[in-house]
Amino acid sequence: MMAFASARWFRARPTVAGIAAAVLVAGLAGGAAEQKFFADDPLTREPETADASKAEPWDIDLYYDLAYNLFVTSRRPARNLRAQNVNTIDEVPDSSWFTNRIGARALSVDEVIRGPVEGPVPDPATWTVTREKSSGDAPGFTATDATGQTFFISFDAPVNPDGATGAVVIATKIFWALGYNQVEYYLTRFHPDAVRIAGNATKRRPSGSRTPMADDDVREVLERAHRSADGSYRAAAGRMLPGKVLGGFKYEGTRPDDPNDIVPHEHRRELRALRVFGAWTNLTDMKAGNTLDTIVTEAGRGLVRHYLQDVGSTFGVGANGPHDWNEGWEHVYEGSASRKRLFTFGFDRRPWQTAPYEDHPAVGRFEGDAFDPDTWKPRAPTASYVEMRDDDAFWAAQRVMAFSDELIRAVVKTGELSDKQAEQYLADVLIKRRDKIGRTYLTRLNPIVDPALDASGALTFGNAAVDHRLADPPASYAATWSTFDNTTGRAQSFGQTTSTSATMEAPAGLPATSGAYIQVEISATHATHASWKQPVRAFFLRQAASWKLVGLERMAVAG
Repeated sequence: MMAFASARWFRARPTVAGIAAAVLVAGLAGGAAEQKFFADDPLTREPETADASKAEPWDIDLYYDLAYNLFVTSRRPARNLRAQNVNTIDEVPDSSWFTNRIGARALSVDEVIRGPVEGPVPDPATWTVTREKSSGDAPGFTATDATGQTFFISFDAPVNPDGATGAVVIATKIFWALGYNQVEYYLTRFHPDAVRIAGNATKRRPSGSRTPMADDDVREVLERAHRSADGSYRAAAGRMLPGKVLGGFKYEGTRPDDPNDIVPHEHRRELRALRVFGAWTNLTDMKAGNTLDTIVTEAGRGLVRHYLQDVGSTFGVGANGPHDWNEGWEHVYEGSASRKRLFTFGFDRRPWQTAPYEDHPAVGRFEGDAFDPDTWKPRAPTASYVEMRDDDAFWAAQRVMAFSDELIRAVVKTGELSDKQAEQYLADVLIKRRDKIGRTYLTRLNPIVDPALDASGALTFGNAAVDHRLADPPASYAATWSTFDNTTGRAQSFGQTTSTSATMEAPAGLPATSGAYIQVEISATHATHASWKQPVRAFFLRQAASWKLVGLERMAVAG
């Protein structure tokens, strides 16, 4: 059964693995032809039926990961393969990686404000430190609150009060709404006299050995954090994730001990889309060390759940202070560009040197006027960043544009920034960057979305660019209608229609037999967007007295 599920999952994706699996299934079926659509299309949930409870923790060397991405991944040409985990209507099914939320269904302001939070807020009456911060050199520690719940505590840098703590709370809610598994983060405040040290607490020393944690260790952490005028500390408290911790995931390849992990990570659309979502929020630190896999039990079997564990390096500020001036504009090292700046003693002017940043310590170096989604860069590229195609970016941009002004301002408010001008500025910049992302990616391809065909033959659809007021309506729409043989893949045209609006009637010859398939190729003629002439191909299945959308292709299926 698992072999069939794997082959079925790869069926619509013409990769070597997919072709081999399809041949295997065809052989088992006595050489029957491979059909394009199946009864359960489009899949809404990624098949993850195997037990992954035997997966074991692994370590990803962060220095090697950084060097590899800077000097190998950055020079690798994209393969231009279609994302391999999309279903037949070009959407990402729910999985242990991703859950469709904003853009797929209506989310209320209250839902987004709550985000991933499910448990009770931490009780800061006492914090009992159990060990040092697990990674990074930013101030923080692991501790249990007054109820015994374990949290990872992080603070603001002295030069950026409210910055890091606000960023992680806000960004966590944004990325949860976008569909990613997130840590439950809370803002909390406490005085140093509320901090205790557990009797068995230890800290790793420079020598590598672990020794008992002392008061001086806690004092050293707090000395590097911002302290309020009343002597208290504001902190972000992230609840410990459930399940067995396996370590981070890689942005390419698969996890060999997870039998459900069969799609190479660089070809997962939700990981490619981080190039767009990262650009929107300026999530520059997309390293494996900021991800986490855990094993949870579902339906009596082990399942590896994948988290973006730390999305706090956003909005131009991090736990150690503001981002470097060139973050979001350049990788940490870029070869010729870095050497040129060195040999010209810094006189080689770069865009980030003239970007109009406003001075808001709670926000950091974050702006929307000079921002360009196409040229945005994280500190180091990932394989999925390199492999993103225009159809992946289109999918991501729809979700960014689903954040209304009201929703953005409500989410930013959850960061509880004491500087209201900074709060206003952060929301304004997110709105500017959102609109630039929409204009860049929703106009680049034919923006037809949500095609639907009713029982009488009336075709309706949306235009993502026009609907978001990012482009003027096209002069006209055209559709080529064909019957479609689901076994051979042959399409036979039976008519063409045109319209100046996003609705048109099917021509004579529309099948009425249950089980019949048709293909409709929809294009648009626009004065400034020639790419809209490339048709979006929609497939419909006749079911009794209705038509069901079972397929959508925005770009070529093959690479």
